[in-house]
Amino acid sequence: MKKNKPEIRFKGFEEEWEETALEDLSSKVIDKNNTRTYKTVFTNSAEFGIIDQKDYFDRNIANSENIQGYYVVMPNDFVYNPRISTSAPVGPINRNKLSYIGVMSPLYYVFRFKEEKIDWAYLDYFFKSSSWHDYMFQNGNSGARSDRFSINDNVFVKLPIQHPKSEEEQQKIGLLLTTLDKLIRKLELKLEKLQNIKQSLLNQMFTNVKGGGVRDTADKI
Repeated sequence: MKKNKPEIRFKGFEEEWEETALEDLSSKVIDKNNTRTYKTVFTNSAEFGIIDQKDYFDRNIANSENIQGYYVVMPNDFVYNPRISTSAPVGPINRNKLSYIGVMSPLYYVFRFKEEKIDWAYLDYFFKSSSWHDYMFQNGNSGARSDRFSINDNVFVKLPIQHPKSEEEQQKIGLLLTTLDKLIRKLELKLEKLQNIKQSLLNQMFTNVKGGGVRDTADKI
């Protein structure tokens, strides 16, 4: 990015992008499930995003009797998971795109953006990029555990978010990348279907075909 402008952008937008601290765009979610009103426990996966824990692990990991200290996660809340992986070297940040409320372990940092400030879809892809990783590497570390990134909350909230001033440009970026993701998923499903057809044909074509034909002929001679 030169002069705080991306190399590629939609026509009609010339303004420089802004850089705003996370704390100026969002607030930390501190509501806890004290009365155990909510029973659904979420997990934040680098690959699948925020999903129901029982769908991810095929069972509930958290004890439903001990989730009163878990944070309440509303639809469109964002969650930072400090667990690192090859695809998420500083841990993933994902939005709750599910249509229902759940809870998450206090090990996660849950935050909520102010609706009028920035487009959610734009933020989805900003956090899928690596543009915010440098700040994390410079201000945090993997700590004593090699699988978990460590950064203080009061440092994390200073994370700079680069974004267009124009909400329209934000929306265009989010829409373009969302459309591409949908197309990729459609092609993946088509590929999976073709692979299944191929395997089915292989299984049927070679059914009842047995080796040993050459030996049988030689024996007769």
